[in-house]
Amino acid sequence: MGQDPIADRIDQEQLRRFSRALLDDVRALGRMCERGLIESGVRRIGAEQELFLIDRTGRPAMINAQVLARLAEPEFTTELGLFNMEFNVPARPLDGSCLGDLEDALTAAVARAAVAAHAEGGEVLLTGILPTLVRGDLTLENMTPLPRYFELNRVMTELSHGVFRTQIMGVDELHMTHRNVMLEACNTSFQVHFQVGADEFARLYNLAQVVTAPVLAAAVNSPVLLQHRLWHETRVALFEQSLDFRSEQQKLRGSRRRVSFGDKWVDDSVVELYREQVARYRVLLAADLGEASTSVLERGEIPPLTALCLHNGTVYRWNRPCFGVHDGHAHLRIENRALPAGPTVLDEVANAAFYFGLMSQLGKDDDDVRTQFAFEDAKSNFVAAARYGLKATLRWRGGRAVPVPELIRGELLPQAREGLRRHRIDETHIDRYLGVIDARVASGRTGAQWSLDLLSRLSGVRKASARDQTLTLRMLANHRSGQPVHTWDLPDDVPDVDEWRESVRTVGQLMTTDLFTVQPEDLVDVAAAVMHWEHLRHVPVEDDHGRLVGLLSHRSLLKMIAQGAGPDDAKPTAVREIMQPDPVTVSPDMPCLDAMRLMRTHKVGCLPVVQDGNLVGVVSERDFIEMAARLFEEYLSDGGRDAS
Repeated sequence: MGQDPIADRIDQEQLRRFSRALLDDVRALGRMCERGLIESGVRRIGAEQELFLIDRTGRPAMINAQVLARLAEPEFTTELGLFNMEFNVPARPLDGSCLGDLEDALTAAVARAAVAAHAEGGEVLLTGILPTLVRGDLTLENMTPLPRYFELNRVMTELSHGVFRTQIMGVDELHMTHRNVMLEACNTSFQVHFQVGADEFARLYNLAQVVTAPVLAAAVNSPVLLQHRLWHETRVALFEQSLDFRSEQQKLRGSRRRVSFGDKWVDDSVVELYREQVARYRVLLAADLGEASTSVLERGEIPPLTALCLHNGTVYRWNRPCFGVHDGHAHLRIENRALPAGPTVLDEVANAAFYFGLMSQLGKDDDDVRTQFAFEDAKSNFVAAARYGLKATLRWRGGRAVPVPELIRGELLPQAREGLRRHRIDETHIDRYLGVIDARVASGRTGAQWSLDLLSRLSGVRKASARDQTLTLRMLANHRSGQPVHTWDLPDDVPDVDEWRESVRTVGQLMTTDLFTVQPEDLVDVAAAVMHWEHLRHVPVEDDHGRLVGLLSHRSLLKMIAQGAGPDDAKPTAVREIMQPDPVTVSPDMPCLDAMRLMRTHKVGCLPVVQDGNLVGVVSERDFIEMAARLFEEYLSDGGRDAS
C-alpha cells in the first residue's frame, strides 16, 4: 500500500479531495502514455519477498518490530501481521546474470533476516501459508501497529458489518467467520515484477493473465490453513475471501471482489484498468496530497501519481498494473501476485525464470492471445491451477484440454528457454532454473504435494497441532538446506519431546477439533450409541447455529440408568433432560495449566473450547494425561530416574 502518510478516519471532505486527485492522476497517466513519456524499450525485473517469523517450535513469532530494528535496512519493511515481514529486491535488467544475481540477493537478504530473527529467539520461513497458525493468532493484538493497517481494518470491518465469511472446500472443509482482516496475514507471496512499455502493456498484460495458470500450477505451496487441507494453493481462495466485504445485494448482482483475476481482456491501454478500478472500487484510504499531477506534468516534470498508487494498493488483482518513477523516468510494471513464498529461494527463482521466459517468448511479436484464448478459459485455468496444482487440466490454444505436466514439459519449458535466450540470459542459469521446474514437474512434487504427502504419513498422530508442527519444522530444516523441493524426502517421525512440549502450551494447541456432537432434542439412546462406538466420555450439545448449550457425559448416562430409566421406558428421553447445561468453557488461547486448574476446581473431566460464542473444540482429561505422560518420559530421560 506504499509508505505515504495515511489519514485516520477520513471524513467526506477528505474523501472528495482524494477522489478528485485520483481522477486527476488517471488523466495525467493517460497524457503520459499519449505523449510517449513512459519508459519503453527497457525490460527490467524485480521481486518482493514476504516471509513468516516463527519460534523454535514452528509457531508464529510476534517479533517483526524487533527483527526490523536489528536489520535497520530500508529494503525490509512490515507486513500486516507481527509474524510477517517483507523485503524488496532492486530492479535489474533482464539479461546476462540477472537470474543468478536475483537468487544471490534473495539468499543474502533471507540470511540476514534469519540472523536478526535468531537473535530474538525466532526463525525465518518461506511458505505460502504457515501450517501452525490457529485462529487465536489472528487477533488485532497481533496486527502490526501502524495507522495504515488499523485504518484498513476499520474501513473494511465497517463495510462488512463486522463479519468476514470464509468457505473453502478441499480434502477438508473450512467454514468460518472472522471479525477483522487478519486472515490476510495468513498469506505470504513471492511477487515478481516485469517492466513493459505503454504501447505493449495491453498485449503483455493479457499474456500474463494466460501464463500465470501453468506457472502457478508448478509453484503451488499452500495446502494447509488452520489445520485444514484445502487447495494446493489455498492462498488464492483465502485471499479472495478474506477481504471480501461486499453486501449480500452486491454479491447477488455479481459485483467483483476486491481481490480478483478480472472479468475481461484489456483492449488498448493500462488506463483502462485504472479507470475500472476507480469506477468499481470505493476509496478506502486517503493521504495528504500535494500539487495536482496534471499541473506537474504541464510544467514538464513527471508526477508520482500518489493517489493512483495508493488506491491501486487496495485493489488486489492477481496480475496488478504498477506505475513508478525512477531517476525521473516514469515506467509501468506488471506485478504477478499469484506465486507463493518458498519453499526455497531456488524454487522461487525457478518459478520466476519460468514466468519471465514465457512472457519474453510468447510476447516477442504482435500475437494477440485474445484470438487464441477465451478469457473464461484463462480465468478457469487460474482457478484450476490453484486448486489442483500439477493435477490440473488446462484449456490451451484452440480450446484443447491438456494435463499440466504434459503442457509444461512438452510445450512451455522449451518456449521459456527460448524466451530467456532472447534476452541473453546465461545458459548455465537457464539450465539451473528451468531444470528445477522440469524435475519438479516430472516428479510431481511441488511444495504443496510434499506437504500433503507428509501429513498423510503422519495420519497416525492424533493431534493436528503435532502433525502441523512436524510439517513446519521439517519444512524449516529443508528450507535451510537450500535444496529444491522436488529433492525433499518424506520422514515419518513425530516431533521430538522437547519440541512437542513447546507445542502444547495453550488449549488451542492441545484440543480435539474433530467433534461428535448432539442436539438437545436428540434421543439419549443415539447419543449413548455414538459415545460407545467412538469411545467418548463426553459429547458437547449444540443448537442449530453451532452454539454450545450443554455437555453430555458418561456419568449422566450412568446416573439415568441407576435411577431406573432405560431403553424400555415408555417415554423416550431427550438429551436436554440429562445434559449439564451451561458447562464450564475455555478459550483456545487459555494456557493448559490454567485449564487443568479449572478442571480440578470444578471437578469436571472435559472442557468445551469456545471462540466468538461458537464451539471450536474440546479438551479432556485424556488429553492432559497424554501430555503428562510425555513430560514424565522427558523427565526420566533427562535423569529423573537416577535422581530418585
